[in-house]
Amino acid sequence: MMEERLMKKHIISLAILLASGVSVFGQNTTYLSEIRITDRQVVKTSDRQVNVKMEVSLDELDIKRQHSLRVVPVILSADGTQERELPPFVINGKVRDKVQQRMETLDGVSANPDAVVTVRRKNGSSQVLSYDASVPFQRWMIGGNIQLRGYVTGCALCDDGDETATTGDILPEMTPEYYSPVMKPKEEIVKRRSETRSARVQFRQNSSNIRPDYKNNRAELDSVRQSILLVKDNNDLTITGIYVTGYASPEGSFDYNMTLSERRAKSFTEYIKEDLKGIDPSVYHVDWKGEDWAGLREEVQKHPKLLKIDEVLNIIDNCGDDKDACEEQIKGLVPPEIYQRLLNEMYGPIRRNEYRVEYNVRHFSLEEGRQMIKTRPDLMSVSEIQQVADSYGKGSPEYVDCLMRGAKAYPNDVTAVNNAALALMEADRTDEAIRLLDNAPQAGELLNLKGVAYSKLGDYEQAEKAFSAAQAKGYTPAGENLTQLKKYAEYMAE
Repeated sequence: MMEERLMKKHIISLAILLASGVSVFGQNTTYLSEIRITDRQVVKTSDRQVNVKMEVSLDELDIKRQHSLRVVPVILSADGTQERELPPFVINGKVRDKVQQRMETLDGVSANPDAVVTVRRKNGSSQVLSYDASVPFQRWMIGGNIQLRGYVTGCALCDDGDETATTGDILPEMTPEYYSPVMKPKEEIVKRRSETRSARVQFRQNSSNIRPDYKNNRAELDSVRQSILLVKDNNDLTITGIYVTGYASPEGSFDYNMTLSERRAKSFTEYIKEDLKGIDPSVYHVDWKGEDWAGLREEVQKHPKLLKIDEVLNIIDNCGDDKDACEEQIKGLVPPEIYQRLLNEMYGPIRRNEYRVEYNVRHFSLEEGRQMIKTRPDLMSVSEIQQVADSYGKGSPEYVDCLMRGAKAYPNDVTAVNNAALALMEADRTDEAIRLLDNAPQAGELLNLKGVAYSKLGDYEQAEKAFSAAQAKGYTPAGENLTQLKKYAEYMAE
């Protein structure tokens, strides 16, 4: 009858085994403290396996003749919540090795079928065991550690003596070092700004005289006056130009409408000059465009339920130099209500004068900028906004808020958007950063930053698309970022 074998478990970290001369269990009858790992390699292979290689020195191991030591390497997650056993290796004493070999010979069954290697210990001699095993990679293994768990058989009084130590030096965390710098804003030597508005002053038929008391003209003219005074009366601003452009609707002949838009633009300009006498007359400039067919198209698109809207748009899109012929085509559409709706609802808004006020803005000190950014960041340069943000300290809530105000004031400025998106990402508001970048110009710098943002969220497919698009735009650093992304994605892939 085979003797009863009791199994006891002993655990020791590889970190301890690597440190020579450490007594782990004191006087307990254990063997793990007597073996040394002289070389260890833990790598992720191209076929997404974790390969563990170890050279196990048995020089200090003095195993009893009847004992067998079964050692199971275990990969533990960094937080200790997950683990994966690897195939064991077995070390036998002299008698136990003979018993197992006899069993294998007589029964044809291996005593340790799952072991990578089984060796007989020759006490007192120099002896090294080579271990090589692999298991499928899982992400939780990154940053983890390896423990050895020992199970002794062939003894009745094997000591317990569990002890655990951790090491995080296997499969180290990989953090891609993407190129995504804060951009330095260009200095604005002269801060030029402009505001464009439309004035829909009503005129009597075939007339270019402005009558403030006609229809809604009083309110419209007051609005024009106030919008210009807001610039004129602001001591931070200096008006450099007021540009008026007249437009007409298509009814009537093309030549007549060109002349009509000229007369009305000039009449409007003279009215403003007279109403705002404190402005230098030399800053006024007048232009006229006649019939505004592009504006008509925009108005038609605002009325999707217009009968035969596709035919109307087709006439507008294919209208050549003979605008009068185009109008006749529209007038000839059946039913006649189509043209009537155009005349009553869509021609009116394009009969207008547009005016653009251009002005220079003085430069602000840091303290002035801190106040101005709360109300009129559009009057600050991107450089001034960056200086105010920096004054609060990078990463502070005020820093992020200032840069976001800058991006809102200058949504098409690559530097303003780049730095605001970076600030959001550093504040762990990466989803907001992506939304900001989605609505920004498709510049290489911003596409590159979008790739960094998607990578941070773990969306490697979108990150790759963004980096590739940035590279196609000629932004060279995106190519290196793309290479890093692919390495990182493969490192993390299960």
